[in-house]
Amino acid sequence: MAVEKLVGYGSVRKSRVMMLVILLRVLALCATTAATVVMALNKESHTFAVATIGNTPVKITITAKFQHTPANIMFVVANAVASLHSLLMLSLMCFVSQKYDFKGLRFIIVTALDMVTIAYLSGAATAVAFMGELARNGNSHARWNKVCDNFERYCDQGSGAMLASYIGILFFMLVNLVNIFEHGRFNPSKNPLSA
Repeated sequence: MAVEKLVGYGSVRKSRVMMLVILLRVLALCATTAATVVMALNKESHTFAVATIGNTPVKITITAKFQHTPANIMFVVANAVASLHSLLMLSLMCFVSQKYDFKGLRFIIVTALDMVTIAYLSGAATAVAFMGELARNGNSHARWNKVCDNFERYCDQGSGAMLASYIGILFFMLVNLVNIFEHGRFNPSKNPLSA
């Protein structure tokens, strides 16, 4: 009787953990998709008077786009790939049965792919953070001017995309932590800490 309750408790706990992982993956998907869309639509134009000939001003229109910076392009691609990864993992969790585990290989592959996703997503977000810092403050030593004083909406939109990406990274880390701890809890023979 006690064994049946213990087994029942384990299956309820596993289903709760599975629902938590699904929720975290959905939140990661939402965050990385939002970061992708916000940065991909990031564009602002301004018209400046550069000279005056007689009484007629000579104007130039300058457009700031995310495509003008390679770090922003990498950011959009990395967040799109992370969104696709999250969508693929969600579909595998929901539509492919847990009986296709192949002796724990599924856990190793999913965890490794999640870690790779965290790595390239954090690299892209860090590159965009550096470029954002340069756009906000410029670099007086290299004589690079500020961009954000003229293109404020462009910079704010880029900052929002970067924040969404970092939130997505946090959710991916939580997914990884939950998976690793629960795998060790339900497989004590494979857990190196249980020795």
